Amino acid sequence: MTVELIEEDMRQALFGAAQAPPPQVTIHDPMAHIPDVVIVPQAVRARKKKPSKAFTPRMRVTLQVGNEFEGVTQTYVHEADTISRLLAEQEAVKVARKKYRYVEVVSVKAIG
Repeated sequence: MTVELIEEDMRQALFGAAQAPPPQVTIHDPMAHIPDVVIVPQAVRARKKKPSKAFTPRMRVTLQVGNEFEGVTQTYVHEADTISRLLAEQEAVKVARKKYRYVEVVSVKAIG
């Protein structure tokens, strides 16, 4: 039983009845209806928000400083913006060494 099928019969068997060709779609130019000059209203300036004061951890370093060896000393207090005691101490000693020759750390405390 050999039945010769033509190409059109095979297409009909696979895809169903012949359909009308899809309608042609025209694409409109979106720039056609836009005028050459566009008036944009002036934007309302937004107020600049002030940055909120975030909590910054601080350390208070108390030093005994002086320019004479075993001589008269003064108390020097330095506040550092860090949570590390070591960094706060190093920063305070570095600042104090610019003015004083002998520096001794007395205490390092966290400020609430």
